[in-house]
Amino acid sequence: MKAYQVKEYNDNASFVETELDKPSIQPGHVLVKVRATSLNPVDHKILTGDVGFNPDLPAVLHMDVSGVVVEIGQGINQFNIGDEVYGCAGGLQGNNGKLEGALADYMLVDAQLIAHKPKTLGLIEAAALPLVSITAWEGLFDRANIQKNDHVLIHAGTGGVGHIAVQLAKQHGAKVATTISSEEKSKMAQQLGVDEVINYKKESVANYVERLTQNKGFDVVYDTLGESNLDRSLEAARINGQVISTVGVNTHDLSPMHVKGLTLHLVFMLLPMITGIGRSHHGHILAQIAKMVDEGNIVPLIHEKRFLFNQVNQAHALFASGQHVGKILLENDS
Repeated sequence: MKAYQVKEYNDNASFVETELDKPSIQPGHVLVKVRATSLNPVDHKILTGDVGFNPDLPAVLHMDVSGVVVEIGQGINQFNIGDEVYGCAGGLQGNNGKLEGALADYMLVDAQLIAHKPKTLGLIEAAALPLVSITAWEGLFDRANIQKNDHVLIHAGTGGVGHIAVQLAKQHGAKVATTISSEEKSKMAQQLGVDEVINYKKESVANYVERLTQNKGFDVVYDTLGESNLDRSLEAARINGQVISTVGVNTHDLSPMHVKGLTLHLVFMLLPMITGIGRSHHGHILAQIAKMVDEGNIVPLIHEKRFLFNQVNQAHALFASGQHVGKILLENDS
């Protein structure tokens, strides 16, 4: 099969087209003919440096996948040959070995990590959803357990995790505010259903907390950016409120948590892939997301330019430039 491998991890690393053996089917797994993948921040971080779970080199990267089931391993009864599926299933080093990624003609996938794709989305578009949807779901529901009428602040509401979190929170009956950086992104956020828009370049945390919450703070704050934005999130939360973050690798002053009695949740949605523990929950989440998409309640935000697998280096260059809005998709045309 055709695949795209990396042979080093650094700022100059790139993908090289190669020929590999098609994976052999294993119990508990399905073999997927890959149709598409998406580019998540973690995919680019792995390419350009060591994040602690980089696959042994040479490696096939990219975590999100959509495609068609072509072989079924022993013990699988929830999928049939020909089923169109999607999931976040490889592109990293697990405790039991390397999980090859989606930049190949075929991908061996643990059946617990995937679900039938939304019926109302094409296979290419479905690849935009898995990682960001699972991350948004785990933070809002599994960790913070948001309630109807909670006042929720979601940072970067037009970003990957943010745009799904916004829609999930709204469907759950929350009042949703989000931070954006431009008028274009403000319009997109409002189209996604956001109640309140904050241009973080023009308004301080103190100002928007006063304007939107009468200085009480938000019930739940979802930090999708990390670093100094986590500190701003602690500032924006109410007394006894909850803060969710997807990035907890920096040093922070936690005294704001102490004086307000905050709860901090850190979401690392790759853990089931790395450890093998709790994988079936990811498949369950994706099944629920597919249903919500088909009901018209979740819409993926997709960048206008599409790439083929042989253009993966151009796709990563675009991602690194920051000059994109929406998920970057790559289509396998072989």
